[in-house]
This record gives sequence, C-alpha cells and structure tokens, in this order.
Amino acid sequence: MEEKVLFNATLCLLIKDDSVLLAKKARKIGAGCWNGYGGGVEENETLLDSAIRELKEESTLIAKKEDLEKVAIVDFHNMKTDGGIFVCRVHFFLIRNWEGEPKETEEMLNPTFFKINNLPLDEMMPADRKFIPLLLNGKKIIAKFTHSPFQKELLETNLLKEVENFSEE
Repeated sequence: MEEKVLFNATLCLLIKDDSVLLAKKARKIGAGCWNGYGGGVEENETLLDSAIRELKEESTLIAKKEDLEKVAIVDFHNMKTDGGIFVCRVHFFLIRNWEGEPKETEEMLNPTFFKINNLPLDEMMPADRKFIPLLLNGKKIIAKFTHSPFQKELLETNLLKEVENFSEE
C-alpha cells in the first residue's frame, strides 16, 4: 500500500435525530472501517468547500456552507514505515441538513445510520473511538494523536481538550 502524505483534510458527520451516518471506507488508510465523509483540501480550496465537495463525491449528498458546524481540529501524527512522521490536520464538521439520499460510491460503502449511543466503535479507526462519541454528544475538541504506519494502531493520545470555539479556521 502506498503511503499517503496529506496535510489538511476535512471530515463530515451527518446527524439525523439521534443517529449518525457512517460508511465503510473502501480503500486507502482505514479501509474496512466505519467513518464519516471527507478527504484532502485541494489547492485554493477553503475548508468548507472541501467538506462539501468530499461529501458529494463520497455520498452524492449536497450540503450548504451554513449547515456545517465545526466541532473539532485533530492533528494526526502518522508514523511512516521509514520511521518518519507526517502530520495531517483534520477539521471535523457536523451536518444536520442536507439534500438527497446517501448512495454507495467507490470510496464509501454501505452508508448506514447508527444510533449515537450505539456506535460500531470496534470497527472504527483507533483514534476515532476516543473522540467521535464526544463530538456526537455536543462537545468541541482540539486533539492530537500518534498512529503507527497506515493508522493501524493508536500509539499515543497526545492531547484531547474540550474548547468553546476555534481560534483558527
């Protein structure tokens, strides 16, 4: 598997009533894990534009900027197989209003709503198990995690702090 080096990314968690929409990643880091929708921020693209584009590409759903609520900034320190580390900063958004019905795509399989109090934690990426439940229960966080190559194992929780808002966007 080729190691991806991605420095800025977005991820959307769609909330309906007391459930969240997750899908199984089909490829790349996290393949086979339940996850929200997102990916890399392209050159000259804002965080909100990236989140909306990735959501549409991975689920066919359409959201508007004003419907995105920023709930986390997470720095993933990812160890590479050569021993080096690259950091990927992921901006997490909750979305409660969107258009369309979620569809399976090449990247995201089996879109499924899970009760917020009954998440498939054992089938989510290692760090996600620690903070996604917090986000879904109304918390805003800043976090930093260190992973083994390909994010197979969580090596360390370096920071997990609740915040009122975010100083940088």
